[in-house]
Parts: sequence; C-alpha cells; structure tokens
Amino acid sequence: MSPTLPGLRELLAIRADALRKATPARAGRASGERLGMLALAALFCGCAALQPPRVEIPNLHVLGAAPAAKVTRVQRDLVLEVATPRARPGFDTPQMAYVRQPWEIDYFAASRWADTPARMLGPLLASALEQAGSFRAVVQMPTAVLADLRIETELIRLQQNFGTPPSRVEIAIRVQLIDVRSRRILGSQVFEESEPARSEDASGGVIAANVALARLLDRVVDYCIEQSGAR
Repeated sequence: MSPTLPGLRELLAIRADALRKATPARAGRASGERLGMLALAALFCGCAALQPPRVEIPNLHVLGAAPAAKVTRVQRDLVLEVATPRARPGFDTPQMAYVRQPWEIDYFAASRWADTPARMLGPLLASALEQAGSFRAVVQMPTAVLADLRIETELIRLQQNFGTPPSRVEIAIRVQLIDVRSRRILGSQVFEESEPARSEDASGGVIAANVALARLLDRVVDYCIEQSGAR
C-alpha cells in the first residue's frame, strides 16, 4: 500500500474539528470515530515504515581493447600460458576507483565494473597474444596443456585521476615472463599508460581506460615476443 500522508493529515484535521462541534448525543459515537481515525493513521504510518528502501542499480561497464593493426612479428614455436592476473589492494574489486589527491582512493557510487578489472584483463591479454600470431599456441590457466612459457601479471592501478583537469585514466600492470621448465624469469617489467577522459564522469573514464589498455596490451605483446627469444 502507498499512503498519502499529507491527505491523511488533512482528513484527520477535518474530523477533529467536527468532533469538537459534536452535540452530547453524538459524543459517544464521535469518540468511536476518533479512535477509528487514529487506528487508520497508525495503519498508514506502519505501512510507510514497512516500505523497502529504494535500491539504485549501478551502471555496469566492461574492459575491452580494440585489436592492434596486424603486423608481421617474429615466430616462436612455443606454447604460452596466461596466468590469472592478480590485483593490488584497492583494485581487486568491481568498484570503479578514482582519486582527487595522492594516496587517497575513492569509488564511484553509481557505476561499477561488470567484474574485477583483473579478471577481465586475463582474456583480453590472451586474445592480444593470440592475435599476434607469434606463438604456436596461447592458453589460459588453469589448463592441462604443457606450456613452455607463462606470463604472470599484476594490476597495480586502474583509476581515474581528477587531480588536474581534464581527468585522466591511469593504468599500470607488472608483467613477468617465466620459462616453465627451468623456472627462470626471462623478463619482468612494469607497463603504464594514461589517457584523458572524454568526459568528467565514470562513462568518460571507461572509454579512456579501454583506449589506454589497447596501447598497453600491444606493448606487452611485443615485450613477450622479444623476451621469449632469450629462452
């Protein structure tokens, strides 16, 4: 039920005025009517209190990266497995992070990622490596395939920085390329990219994040191809 409290108050005021003007003969009946009106008011107020709070459903966004232009790259007769990316504290969440001043992180209230950025990053990285065509096969962990190399990644940050206008999206990941059989690290490097936001809100930040991520993944692919030659 959906009470209209202003209308109820007006009705109670009219009834109270009528009761004050009632004749003695009607006093008993009027007293009963007054109790009935009070009970009705209590019922409406109780229904209002039982109404569930309105829950706003946040806008969901995804990470995506347009494939880079096809270029001829070195061929490696190697199987590369992509480990599930990790994330540093503060970024291992579907909440969309932003900062206004250094070392202070906050999150958008009405916008979220569809999944944690690290979980969305894994398939995108595997797809970029596969599209490069430099490895015999690219697989994602967990897998039963015996791989020659493994790439491990850690999301260091993915945030929209409002410190200076226009805001910029900053993304950084740490990459390690490992020789599976010898358990030797062939290379380790941090990759960073930033991109101005298209608008000063979460939606503008999402577009910028995907543009920056596309550039970053292309650099990571080249790095893996280069470092795999040291095996």
